[in-house]
Amino acid sequence: MVTGIIFAAAVVGIIGILIGAFLGIASEKFKVEVDEKEILVRNELPGNNCGGCGYAGCDALAKAIALGQADVSACPVGGAAVAERIGEIMGVSASSMEKKVAFVKCKGTCDKTKVKYNYYGIDDCRMISAVPGSGEKACIYGCMGYGSCVKACEFDAIHVVDGIAVVDKEKCVACGKCVSSCPNNLIDLVPYKAKHLVQCNSHDRGKDVKSKCEVGCIGCMLCTKQCEFDAIHMDNNVAVIDYEKCTNCGKCAAKCPVKVIQ
Repeated sequence: MVTGIIFAAAVVGIIGILIGAFLGIASEKFKVEVDEKEILVRNELPGNNCGGCGYAGCDALAKAIALGQADVSACPVGGAAVAERIGEIMGVSASSMEKKVAFVKCKGTCDKTKVKYNYYGIDDCRMISAVPGSGEKACIYGCMGYGSCVKACEFDAIHVVDGIAVVDKEKCVACGKCVSSCPNNLIDLVPYKAKHLVQCNSHDRGKDVKSKCEVGCIGCMLCTKQCEFDAIHMDNNVAVIDYEKCTNCGKCAAKCPVKVIQ
């Protein structure tokens, strides 16, 4: 009886030693070499894995930075502080990184835009975009207000208020998930410091815009005529601001008859 127990213990012990040796050899033979810089860069990244950098997650971005395939300032969540620390690791200076935030190009709240019908169903903009008329609102270019962007945001930075999505600039990290979630391509990433933004996305002509929304861009071009810096132009019947040229003088906003430039 005792001999059998000793024999069984010895067999288990020998098997354990053999398995341990095999795993040790295998780990050395098949181990994946990781660049030390990649590890250091990864430690500096916030770990949100939001995909705002264009990579699958923080691990993928760290690898790309270590290989020189991505800029040290590629993380929108970390911002300038993280970019500077990563730049020190990589031995390069971080390029000046202007903070950006998401902006919803629509001012058509429930009291400003007309409604075609009452919708009852799943609150999801992408699904509703396939419904005839693309939702309740008369304007097919504006915010549907069903909150797909809200669900996409991991930072609680966007909410539907009075029928349109509104961004909290202080919470937004410009990850871009809300941008890709909007079927109407209604959300842009704009400079945080931008004071004048066009709150309309309609490509209809002025008369048609007014018949659907009280606060849509009517394409009158008064804003473009006021700008001394060539920073605002008409694009498919809607005013568009070039933020690299804009000086925030406010003349375009002051002249806009429908006050669509905030």
